[in-house]
Amino acid sequence: MFDLLPIEIPDLSGKTILITGAGRGIGAVLAGKLVSKGAKVYAGVLGSPDVNYSNHLTNCTIVELDVTDAGQISSVLTRIKSETGKLDALINNAGAITPIAHIDTLATESLRQAYEVNALGVHRMTCSALPFLRASKGVVINAGTGAATTPMEGWAAYCNSKAAARMLTLMFAKDLEGSGVQFFFIGIPPTDTEMQEEIRMAGLNPISKIQKSDLVHPNVPASVMAWLCGPQARKLDDVLLDVREEPFKSMMSRLD
Repeated sequence: MFDLLPIEIPDLSGKTILITGAGRGIGAVLAGKLVSKGAKVYAGVLGSPDVNYSNHLTNCTIVELDVTDAGQISSVLTRIKSETGKLDALINNAGAITPIAHIDTLATESLRQAYEVNALGVHRMTCSALPFLRASKGVVINAGTGAATTPMEGWAAYCNSKAAARMLTLMFAKDLEGSGVQFFFIGIPPTDTEMQEEIRMAGLNPISKIQKSDLVHPNVPASVMAWLCGPQARKLDDVLLDVREEPFKSMMSRLD
């Protein structure tokens, strides 16, 4: 359906990278790719990693990290400072799709979880990591989605909170212009992960009807996010990017 391929990832030796939501799905696959290219990876997981992704997390430093918990965030960054003395990239990959329901049936409080993870979690993580990233002139990569700009039936919590994350990314880029820190919001197409299984079970909107065989493999967005940690990404001026568009589309063509 999407006909997308992973792109080539540059050498990342010497880089220290922290990923949230790395216990499964794209985050776990991304962690493995970064390690394979020489990076020191701290894989933040909520609870315990999914055993189905254990092969991707080999040689990563697994840390318990709930992006809604300021204490855990502080502890993880303190550990990174103690063990490596720096942080080159923060990848805000943690995400929550629930609750999935028509907006008129949702209590206002039920929206809080999605906002806490998808929007406030991005702000909380980024602000906490900024002292390290300023020092390294590093990069913040926020996992995005087309749902940040397109209303989808039943996804009030997800669409709204991801729209907030998109704007937060733009605001960080605006307010920290000249700091040396780079910010990206990378649009990710429907991907074969556990989140997609939740979407399929809910049965609302066209995304839930996409056949598993037509979904994008996690290797594709993972390779793009890993590439954004490398030196060529420093040449990009755009904050808003999409896996399906340039400069990544032509990179996929060269590998076809």
